[in-house]
Amino acid sequence: MTFGRREQLVALVIAAVLVFGLGYRYAQIQARNEVTPVITQEPASGSDAGETTQIMVHVVGAVEAPGVYRLDAGSRVVDAVDLAKPTSNADLDALNLAALLEDGRKIIVPAKVPAGVSATPPAARENPFISDSYTAMVSTSSSQNGRININTAGVSELDQLPGIGPALARRIIAYRQQNGPFSSVDELINVRGIGEKTLADLRDKVTVY
Repeated sequence: MTFGRREQLVALVIAAVLVFGLGYRYAQIQARNEVTPVITQEPASGSDAGETTQIMVHVVGAVEAPGVYRLDAGSRVVDAVDLAKPTSNADLDALNLAALLEDGRKIIVPAKVPAGVSATPPAARENPFISDSYTAMVSTSSSQNGRININTAGVSELDQLPGIGPALARRIIAYRQQNGPFSSVDELINVRGIGEKTLADLRDKVTVY
């Protein structure tokens, strides 16, 4: 059978299309067989480590920055006091600085007591971190000549005074813990809630010595 020129041309076109199609198909197969690299992200450093438990304590008294502080569990009293920056008249020897802190505790940093003035009795309910040696050193006497010493009296004793209830008694104690002992009875006027009339009623019933 003899093909004419037209048939030969058509056959060549079909052959070319087949060759091109087979080549394209082969290229696709090769592309699929190529290996694609996989990028593995390294885990963040310390991502599996447990978070450190923290506690919060309240530091007041003879410090420059009283307030609530967050510390790691297992911290000591000295860590909290350092953060609050004790003042120059802070009596750090009165505290057990090595004591372990507990969440929710209040640390009262007492001020140094001037010579000749009785120290404030460190009742455990008011300051649980007072050292035993300091407790043994201070005077627990709060009454002289029938008068109550406002520098040493506790809440129950101050509560016996006219016009002074438990809340006001706690303010008197908080004032002397933050500002140091009262230098005179008249200084009671600086305590919130004590006016001129209350002060007049107290003058012959209290003392600072």
